Amino acid sequence: MTGFFALQTRGTDVRREAMGGLATFLTMSYIVFVNPAILSAAGLPFDAVAVATALAAAGFTIIMGLATNLPLALASGLGINAVVAFDIILGRKVAPDVGMACIVLEGAVAVVLVLAGLREAVVRAVPTSLKLAIGVGIGLFIALVGLRDGGIVVNDAATGIALGDLTSGPALIALAGILVGLGASAANIRGSVLIGIATATVLGLIFGVLDGPDAVARWPHSGDFSTIGDGLDPDALGDALTWTLVPVIFALFMTDFFDTVGTAYAVTSAGGLLDEKGEVPKIRNLLLVDSAAAAGGGAMGVSSVTTYVESGAGVAEGARTGLASVVTGALFALTIFFVPLIAVVGQGVAVSKDTTIHPAVAPALVMVGYLMIQLVRGIEWEQPEDAVPAFLVIVGIPLTFSISAGIGLGVFGYVVTMIARRRVREIHPIMWLLVPLFAAFFASDWLSANVF
Repeated sequence: MTGFFALQTRGTDVRREAMGGLATFLTMSYIVFVNPAILSAAGLPFDAVAVATALAAAGFTIIMGLATNLPLALASGLGINAVVAFDIILGRKVAPDVGMACIVLEGAVAVVLVLAGLREAVVRAVPTSLKLAIGVGIGLFIALVGLRDGGIVVNDAATGIALGDLTSGPALIALAGILVGLGASAANIRGSVLIGIATATVLGLIFGVLDGPDAVARWPHSGDFSTIGDGLDPDALGDALTWTLVPVIFALFMTDFFDTVGTAYAVTSAGGLLDEKGEVPKIRNLLLVDSAAAAGGGAMGVSSVTTYVESGAGVAEGARTGLASVVTGALFALTIFFVPLIAVVGQGVAVSKDTTIHPAVAPALVMVGYLMIQLVRGIEWEQPEDAVPAFLVIVGIPLTFSISAGIGLGVFGYVVTMIARRRVREIHPIMWLLVPLFAAFFASDWLSANVF
């Protein structure tokens, strides 16, 4: 073990790697509670998603550790899962297996680009302002979903959305979890997202908003694996390749791909693991595993599996090798036996005939939105060619409740602004190709009625 993971070369030992792996698991384990709650809102079975989420995180985290010898952990991406549930499945009224097929195709595209060595070309094609704005827009999207899931924001016939009843039990425990989680984050306490979830859950149990578990642990049964393989169904894959969904697949790919590059650099840099050229070691292996994990997450019915920035918690504890990832993966594997406890956190509370919310999960969504919106500082707001498309993306994603619509608006804004600034020759060909793609996306209903 010492030789395989080069523990001595990187100045670490088994105990330090084990503690680092534990720290990473505790920091990102909230996804085991949150992912089933989000996807079950779109019709997927809660218990099956919980088990598959844990298995996917375990398997791909261990593979990442063995393939790269880096302390990186993977799990279903919080943000992409919300897009799959609320934008694709519910918003576009497609079957859950078609939504997961979109993820499989997105991951397959990423794998092909990595193998073909085209990663750099894609990265260069999209302006930095758009990349950052996509993250900010998704952050606002997730925060809105969280506020609605906590009963703090509700639908309103006159204004679209409005303030909910903050004296109700679900809204109160959600708000308490959000405030405690944000306070923990401000105090630089690790696991602030998990603390917010725990606060809302405990208060929910104390005040009777949530029901207690009927058991602490149980063996998985056959139904717990029912989501695995649905995204690979040929019919689902065929239904995903439509004018309406192809831009969505591209948007998912963009979000997943760039987030991975940024996360890998941030974590390895913090651990002093960059090579002599200042680059992430074994980046090709890293991107291949991450891209395959995205497709694998779709195949398992748990949305895209991606590299987590929370891996930095393990690095902060001294983790420097892939052994920490193996430990993290093993801990995720153990959670499949605790679905009854997971279900307590993710349980829905009916607040009306047609509305069910998840108040214990809401703090995690709002917290992640808060963390993602901080990307806004990197946008050059004094430059119109950066500011205009960034603005359109940031307001477009949450206000249309569609990540792809927001990106489409940003693409149009970028091209128009560059033309107005007489910088047409600087527009990358890939950006020109996106214009008709998103035009077809916005006109998909007309195309379906009059052309196809």
